[in-house]
Parts: sequence; structure tokens; C-alpha cells
Amino acid sequence: MKNFIKDLKQKQQIMIDEGYQVSFLRIIFSDGTSANALYRMTAWLMRYRLSPLAIITLWLNRVINGCVIGAGAKFMPGFVIMHPVGVVINSKVTGGKGIIVESGVVIGDEKGQAPVLGENIFIGAGAKIIGGVTIGNNVKIGANAVVVKDVPDNVTVVGIPAKVVSKG
Repeated sequence: MKNFIKDLKQKQQIMIDEGYQVSFLRIIFSDGTSANALYRMTAWLMRYRLSPLAIITLWLNRVINGCVIGAGAKFMPGFVIMHPVGVVINSKVTGGKGIIVESGVVIGDEKGQAPVLGENIFIGAGAKIIGGVTIGNNVKIGANAVVVKDVPDNVTVVGIPAKVVSKG
């Protein structure tokens, strides 16, 4: 529950930084919050070995939100799903604090290797992160970028395949 509250506070801060005056209540009812809640519930159920119930929450997330986040995916506090439709995240993916995901993002494994995400990462709409890549801290991944190689800290990447366009 603590992680979910931190996720919501992160989402509220994102909205405030964009110039919106939003209450915590409004964040609870905003797009993506139910997907995030169902993901956190699934993770909790898996931690306590209640996988039959976790399968139900996975199914609910797919049906209600059009979002598939594997039961084994692990994200630290501050994980935010802005728009859940089309989001697919593999069970083997791990991520640090402050990860923001837009709609249509795919984070998947290839040949048994899954991405490892650092902290403070923004993943734009339609971006794909595939295979055993490592994404550094403070990274922005542009819309529709396809990441198939490691990304260093403090950069923005765009394109197919993704290339660094700015540092810092």
C-alpha cells in the first residue's frame, strides 16, 4: 500500500509540475490509476504466494485498462502509468524509483533477457524497450523510440533504433 500511495504522490507532482492544480482525490480518479492499483495488488498477491488471485488481478487489468503488466515485474515507489491502454510489461522487468510510462509502451524480454530500468525515467507513448538492455538514471525515451541497446545516465533517446540526441 505504501508503494501505491507514493506512486499517486509522484503522479500528483507530475501534474503540478505541468501547471495543473490537482487534488489527491482527483489523482485517484485519473486515467491510469486503476492500472497502477491493480499492478500493485498483483505484486502484493505474488509476494504472499496468492498466485490464483494474482491471475484475477492481471485479467482485470487487461480487461478494464487494456494493460498487461506481468505478475513478476518489480518497480520501486513512484511508478506512474499516465495512460494505460496498450501498455505491455514483461514479468522479468525491474525498475527503480520514478518511472513514468505513457500509452502503448512495450517493455519486453528477448531470448530470456529483460530490461533493467534505472531511476527517474520517462518513457514516451509507443516506445519499445526490448531485450536485456540497461536503461540508466534520469533518462527520457521519446515517443515511438525502439531501444535495443543500453542507454547511459542523463540522456534523451529517440528514433528507430534509439539514439542519444541530448545529454544532461
